[in-house]
Amino acid sequence: MPNSDSLRHSPLHAEHEDLGATFTPFGEWSMPLKYGKELDEHRAVRQAAGLFDLSHMGEVRVSGPQAAAFLDYALVSHLSALAVGKAKYSMIVCPDGGILDDLITYRLGDEEFLVVPNAANTGTVVAALRERAEGFDVTLADESTQTALVAVQGPRAEEILLSLLAEQDREALRSLRYYAALTATVAGVTDVLIARTGYTGEDGFELFTPNANASALWAAALKAGREHGIRPAGLAARDSLRLEAAMPLYGNELSEDLTPIDAGLGVLVSKKKEGDFVGRAALSAVEQPSRILVGIASDGKRAARAGATLFTPDGAEIGVVTSGQPSPTLGHPIALAYVDRTAATPGTDVVVDIRGKQYPFHIVETPFYKRAR
Repeated sequence: MPNSDSLRHSPLHAEHEDLGATFTPFGEWSMPLKYGKELDEHRAVRQAAGLFDLSHMGEVRVSGPQAAAFLDYALVSHLSALAVGKAKYSMIVCPDGGILDDLITYRLGDEEFLVVPNAANTGTVVAALRERAEGFDVTLADESTQTALVAVQGPRAEEILLSLLAEQDREALRSLRYYAALTATVAGVTDVLIARTGYTGEDGFELFTPNANASALWAAALKAGREHGIRPAGLAARDSLRLEAAMPLYGNELSEDLTPIDAGLGVLVSKKKEGDFVGRAALSAVEQPSRILVGIASDGKRAARAGATLFTPDGAEIGVVTSGQPSPTLGHPIALAYVDRTAATPGTDVVVDIRGKQYPFHIVETPFYKRAR
């Protein structure tokens, strides 16, 4: 584990200290784990709103006449087909098809994109993009350490953000679709990129701004959200929220040892774009994986944690848990696991070894939690 003195700090670190945050290492960063009780933070996001500091995430601006063609080559999806103002969840893979990272790409203009990799993988992604940019008329700018990212997530998120916008911008926000973005002035902070995206299973927005504006944006969101029940929320709540929504986490459900097809995300691999892309040949040769990612749940109280082994009721080993914990919203343990395809049908009974004892679980449909529309 890195020494705490060597870790990077978010531009909002002082604000987190003032709020009494407990910090945890996350990649090269020291980030808030929680501010009080993580269950209260989780429930605030499900019932009202949560405010997250995601400034540890990466931001890579890709621009130039061949920006779209370059991203078609560098990533598995068809980014040149993305309309301006829209976003796409995709992956960058190794030549052998192994996942380097899952990421979101925003098209900001005809020749400009913003690629957002995960915090722990930013350096790897930037290096891969730079290597793959050879021969393309494209400019790459790693803006990760200059950019703050604040997220407002939950059923009251739109209401809170609307109160921070000028009247002329409010209808555009109301009309903003999921996986789309716009630029507006928020609480006096100009040129904020507002994306209707998130990692919680709730409606919400992610706001990109230069570091110098982070404190003003954070304070304004906290103040505006106070009457709506907003709470600052840390990485612990973010993890339990994303698990309920069955959203994969790199290092748990995704890794270089797995392909998008293994992870059940083969739909991200474009079959329509012309030309080659990194990993195309390897992914075209992948057959149906022997194990697939599924959800499991229990009526008991013991949670299955990452690394726990799954068995059939008669003792045959069939899989391994990648993420698991008690669900605050549902009131029982849930987990994601890679399970033999032959045993992956919802309703199938399985047994999980938890610290040497056997506990009954069953395969369930995912996501575990789905918000009311």
